Amino acid sequence: MCVRGGGLIKSAFWLFGLVISLLVCFSAARAQEMMRVEPLTIVTMQASTTFSAEIADTDATRERGLMFRHIMPEGQAMLFDFGAPRPAAMWMKNTYMSLDMLFVRQDGTIAAMAENTVPKSLDTISVQEPVRGVIELAAGTVKRLGIHKNDHVVNAIFKASLN
Repeated sequence: MCVRGGGLIKSAFWLFGLVISLLVCFSAARAQEMMRVEPLTIVTMQASTTFSAEIADTDATRERGLMFRHIMPEGQAMLFDFGAPRPAAMWMKNTYMSLDMLFVRQDGTIAAMAENTVPKSLDTISVQEPVRGVIELAAGTVKRLGIHKNDHVVNAIFKASLN
């Protein structure tokens, strides 16, 4: 009877662990679902390309970002909106895919870029110039689309002045 009781206790702990794991996964999925999605267009000398961008505009969504994801589909992006221009620092903690990052000024121009970031790295990727937001794209997008510093980003948060 003791052996059987021990088995029941192990089963109960296993079931409890499973329930907790499912709740954590469900909570993470719900957090991702609650992010607003908006169009975001990058205008280069060659063309304009529009992405479907998840908007990370709260402390919780900015902190989580793309952590724990394994793919960034082509045509999708994440836009970190800081609310006001400020120096920005990003990292790749718990991010399992390489990304390209665009640091974007209030007027929608690209101040700096980081290409092919290292997955799961704790190294800081930053720019000292104040930026309104950071855009994360699948690695290789900057090169593929010919995106350069001072190209324009069009989205509601940027007060772009395309000349």
